[in-house]
Amino acid sequence: MSEHAPSPSRTTGPVPGELCLFCGPYVVAAGRHVEVPEGSKRLLVFVALHAGRLDRRFVAGSLWPYGDDERAAGNLRSALWRLRRAGIDVVEADKWSLWLRPDTTSDVATVSDWATRLVAGYATPADLHLPPWDVHALDLLPGWYDDWVSFERERVRQRLLHALEQLSRELVLLGRCAEAVEAAIDAVGMEPLRESAQRVLIEAHLAENNVVEARRLYAHYRQLVRRELGVEPSPGLTRLVVAADQDGGMSMSPSHLLGVPVGADQPSRTGAIA
Repeated sequence: MSEHAPSPSRTTGPVPGELCLFCGPYVVAAGRHVEVPEGSKRLLVFVALHAGRLDRRFVAGSLWPYGDDERAAGNLRSALWRLRRAGIDVVEADKWSLWLRPDTTSDVATVSDWATRLVAGYATPADLHLPPWDVHALDLLPGWYDDWVSFERERVRQRLLHALEQLSRELVLLGRCAEAVEAAIDAVGMEPLRESAQRVLIEAHLAENNVVEARRLYAHYRQLVRRELGVEPSPGLTRLVVAADQDGGMSMSPSHLLGVPVGADQPSRTGAIA
């Protein structure tokens, strides 16, 4: 996904191109930004987010659920006509089905495929680098509130979080700790309350023997979850940092590490703050 220069929304011929759904939708072809007609956006997105051939009646009924089948089918034909009139030739159709042209790429597919390879354990050497895109800008269809969009938005977000965490772990194993820290920071930035993201960030710092940095991050995270959720970090995360302190010769007790005086009351993991 590269930077694309803006261009007029009308074209003189069909546009296969790349379908951009993050902060979209729009199409990019030959470096040109092509706007999708307003009446065709939901159709184009629906087809792009659902793999394979889709029954026309299913698409029409999902996008235009109010009214009769004939009216929904007419809306579908109109949306297809507007796409073709704009020169956006990425959806193919016959009497029964709709599908995305096989040569059409999308930014969501690019990100999802990269994340899937990492999470599934078959990442290529090219995958083991910090993403070339700004993960904080990967907001899928902002302002869209359809249930099928919300579900896909959360699925992509969770897949990306898991991928960033796994990327950090893989980079630590390769000895590329600075990159591992950055990947973990991206995950924490996306979801600060997510303990697994905080853990990989702490682990990346510990791999560089930055015990003080790990302690600082742990203390900040503990304050965050106590304030926002009224819980403590998991015992496993606490043990990780305590063990690192002890290995470093600091011999800190868990109570001192947490910033709580020995003997003071501490909240349980699921209980309220005392």
